[in-house]
Amino acid sequence: MPILRVKEIRDMPSEERRKKLNELKTELLRLKTMIKAGGTIEKPSRIRELRKTIAQILTVEHEQKLGLAKEKTKGKKKK
Repeated sequence: MPILRVKEIRDMPSEERRKKLNELKTELLRLKTMIKAGGTIEKPSRIRELRKTIAQILTVEHEQKLGLAKEKTKGKKKK
């Protein structure tokens, strides 16, 4: 189950996204430190989820900075 869905990220205000980004980065750093110290973690897949969510947040921030809007297109492209 994803930590945050892209739709949820897009609906957040910019300040809230930055706060969430800092929280996720802190958690990722903590988990990586635990592994480096020789410990084990309950859910190793959590690291992948964190990295993916961080990337999604950064992507949405960048899109909004550039003024781009992602439109979903289903099916064939119109000519």
